[in-house]
Amino acid sequence: MCGIVGIAARRDVVGNLIYGLKALEYRGYDSAGIALITDQGLTRLRAKGKVAELEQLQQQHSVQGHTGIAHTRWATHGVPAERNAHPMTSRDEIAVVHNGIIENHAELRDELRAKGYDFTSETDTEVIAHLVHAEKAAGKDLLDAVLTVVRRLHGAYAIAVLSLQDPGRVIGARKGSPMVMGLGDGEHYIASDIHALLPITRRFVYLEEGDVAEITIERARVFDIHGVEQQRKVKEAHFSADAVERGEYRHYMLKEIHEQPVAVADTLEGRLLDGQILTGIFGPQAVQLLKQTEAVQFVACGSSYHASMVAKYWIEALARIPVSVEIASEYRYRDPVVPKNTLLVTVSQSGETADTLAALRMAKSLGYLAELAICNVPESSLVRESALCLMTRAGPEIGVASTKAFVTQLTALLLLALELGRQHGLDATRYRDGVTQLEHLPQAVADALKLDPEIRVLAERFASKHHALFLGRGRQFPIAMEGALKLKEISYIHAEAYPAGELKHGPLALVDEDMPVIAVAPNDHLLEKLKSNIEEVRARGGQLIVFADKSVSRGITHPQETLLELEPCGELIAPIVFTIPLQLLSYHVAVLKGTDVDQPRNLAKSVTVE
Repeated sequence: MCGIVGIAARRDVVGNLIYGLKALEYRGYDSAGIALITDQGLTRLRAKGKVAELEQLQQQHSVQGHTGIAHTRWATHGVPAERNAHPMTSRDEIAVVHNGIIENHAELRDELRAKGYDFTSETDTEVIAHLVHAEKAAGKDLLDAVLTVVRRLHGAYAIAVLSLQDPGRVIGARKGSPMVMGLGDGEHYIASDIHALLPITRRFVYLEEGDVAEITIERARVFDIHGVEQQRKVKEAHFSADAVERGEYRHYMLKEIHEQPVAVADTLEGRLLDGQILTGIFGPQAVQLLKQTEAVQFVACGSSYHASMVAKYWIEALARIPVSVEIASEYRYRDPVVPKNTLLVTVSQSGETADTLAALRMAKSLGYLAELAICNVPESSLVRESALCLMTRAGPEIGVASTKAFVTQLTALLLLALELGRQHGLDATRYRDGVTQLEHLPQAVADALKLDPEIRVLAERFASKHHALFLGRGRQFPIAMEGALKLKEISYIHAEAYPAGELKHGPLALVDEDMPVIAVAPNDHLLEKLKSNIEEVRARGGQLIVFADKSVSRGITHPQETLLELEPCGELIAPIVFTIPLQLLSYHVAVLKGTDVDQPRNLAKSVTVE
């Protein structure tokens, strides 16, 4: 991990390589590097820290070249340091960049040491460079050398390889980590994400699992792992580089929070008509499969896991079928029992989350009725490998902490819950009310954003805090979990979420006059229960902050406590609407604390390793 760019061209490619790395900064990283074929040979520059430091280093050395690869690294094997930064080289002839983890690197390292290769890093990637060098030294050309090497690698990878003996040529390969090939005029590209290449091309080939790509100035070709040339469709990107610019906003996260009304509207566009969800939006066989569904299994990570937990409440209430939700990194190492006619639903923003993908691939042998992906990236592995899909249409999300991707996941999952309900006998009046709430959702999200000035003031109370407690009941408990996660991710304040009814079983011991306690209080059937839990906090002197539906807010708090009122909204969409102020709270607290909001420490946007 985390970002790869490779270019073969007739012109100097350094500027585009550096731009590509900057466009991939949102994925999270701790070092950056570049390797070029120059008049002086194979030239490599690496820097711990940000791409800006690499750019400054390049300017000092005035390095130029027509063929190059570049990388931003998120540390897995080896601490963040220049010696562990990519590209990795072998005897000044081969350079490699790599996303993923090579699980058999230790035995390969022993083999290569026995052949006289020296290792200068602690990374698993360095074995790839030496293996390619050894194959080249045995007489193979670069393509055949890479094909031979990748057949020996166990684990996940996306790689790009340069050879001093093959100027004007870059070889890429993928297994378990994403990679695209970009097509140009007299130049071609590879990258781990199309955002890296949008200023120079809109034409892309999405590499499939096991593909090996060769780019030169004249051509771009794709081979399978056995070296047989393959034909892959060329796709046109429909959004511009402007979509990943901050514009007037201080941070990408704030921009993406404010994009949510439009993102939700885009997620619903063409899916609702005359008070109904259009049939077939999940795929041509979806209606029959949803009718057959007798249980649902969700598998996801992080914020997608929280969205899936909300969906459990929705589906069980509307469709009256049992739902299980599991963290992908746990599920993939269990021996699960799959009830008859169970629908597997995977949820992922990127569609390349390693644990979720591994869980999907394992599940294919377990007898599920079908697999449904809820995803934001149409050409992702998760979508391609699932029988059914529903795209969330959030657009590019650059901030590491998920905001609009999470909210559009919830929107898509409510569509699924209502459609499952309809196929399982949901009362027509209740169904129509749910659709009506969805139609109102973009406006309800826009109304929630109006709390921004009040929340900015509220955030000042958190600047000196070290802990916070979030409370919710029913469908709002996963929203409280998401609020706590956001605060942890970007402000580094320790925050935990609990079902409010669980307070008396332990968490009340933490509550004192210095503990902020944030409660979400929509107008739902659990409101009176939540009021009792709020009284428990009040009796212990906790600092109460309540986000409440304006129609029922009277009497929830005392004058010395903090109440922020949201416009009334339907009970079904309330979890989505109440997410917005919690996002804003975490954002403004992080700004006051001076953290790196868009790229919080130790985290990556697209987690393509275990």
